[in-house]
Amino acid sequence: MLDIRRIRQDPDTVARLLAKKHVDVDLDVVQRLDAKKREITLNIERLKAQRNQASEEVSRRKKRHEDVADLIAETRAVGEKIKELEVSLEPIDQELRDFLLTVPNTPLPQVPEGESADDNVEIHRFGDIPVFSFPAKPHWELGEMLEIIDFERARKISGSRFSLLRGMGASLSRALINFMLDHAKERGYQEVAPPYLVNETSMFGTGQFPKFVDDAFHVVPHDYYLIPTAEVPLTNLFRDEIISTPLPLKFTAYTASFRAEAGAAGRDTRGLIRQHQFDKVELVRFEEPANSEQAAEELLRDAESILEELELPYRTVILCGGDMGFTQALTYDIEVWMPSYGKYVEISSVSNMTDFQARRASIRYRPSGIKKTELVHTLNGSALAVGRTIAAILENYQRASGHVQIPSALRPYLNGQEEI
Repeated sequence: MLDIRRIRQDPDTVARLLAKKHVDVDLDVVQRLDAKKREITLNIERLKAQRNQASEEVSRRKKRHEDVADLIAETRAVGEKIKELEVSLEPIDQELRDFLLTVPNTPLPQVPEGESADDNVEIHRFGDIPVFSFPAKPHWELGEMLEIIDFERARKISGSRFSLLRGMGASLSRALINFMLDHAKERGYQEVAPPYLVNETSMFGTGQFPKFVDDAFHVVPHDYYLIPTAEVPLTNLFRDEIISTPLPLKFTAYTASFRAEAGAAGRDTRGLIRQHQFDKVELVRFEEPANSEQAAEELLRDAESILEELELPYRTVILCGGDMGFTQALTYDIEVWMPSYGKYVEISSVSNMTDFQARRASIRYRPSGIKKTELVHTLNGSALAVGRTIAAILENYQRASGHVQIPSALRPYLNGQEEI
């Protein structure tokens, strides 16, 4: 959530930054509600001061044994007026908060201009695109041919956009999860095993709600939500808290993730690319504001280096304003090469949220030597999406025999096995 003081003090700059994201936000609504709220709040404070003065005068008169009936009547009248104003303030305060919850984060200065993914800017590329001397197969065909992915039985059990891994498919998934977690822990991330079900407050805290409520799986009648990413429980670790340990704090978690993918019909529906349920290893950092931009670069390298160890070709792009998400101030996408698509496909997003989530979730810290608390900056990134990594390995490491070579970095996690 944006700081209301930013909008109050410099609405033109905030509007210009939001326009960079190609969103239409009527900041006049915010200013009108904020002005009304401040006016009523000021009147309440004045009346409370008047009531306090009257109460003090009552005490003085009583000591002099003077009549205080008129002052008591005045105090009661002022008290009633205060109650009326407080009641009138509640819906205005709620309307202002509800509106602010719909306003996206503003992009950092280095975010390029642009309207869509076509305008994203490539900043790094690794590895050579494989050239096959045989007709290369897409991962869904390879998975079924090798009997390691079963889409038909997953469809029977659950429905479309689900997959079932079996045999070496399940082992490969588990190997990748352990490899990714070990990789993160070597870089100072503490492993967490969080709940997969969270409450509504947690979804609001990280910005999934209210904007993406249609993408969430709601568990009724218990009023829980299946997590769309481990970012939600990890970021909410410190909701409504003042962090007492020194920053930065770095966490990693493997979880299943669940997304309804509302509005995504017809997009990447074959194979493992776009599923209702998928596995992912997530990285989350809590940083002092002055360090968050450097932390974003470090987090990006933490994710990129996984693909490098797996020797998978990828490129990294910085997202333009129009392609950025609701909560992000800066986002890098890491895209792995997928032969079946003939292009690079997103396998990780690394984002700096600045204080946007921390303000929504009230996550603070106390800077060294300062009594006043400040909001932390939160960052997150996938390291990596497991299903998409499996798809990339199958397609990039396939051989003319129909077998798939296992990347060297994964073999210790698969008892030294070299191919599927």
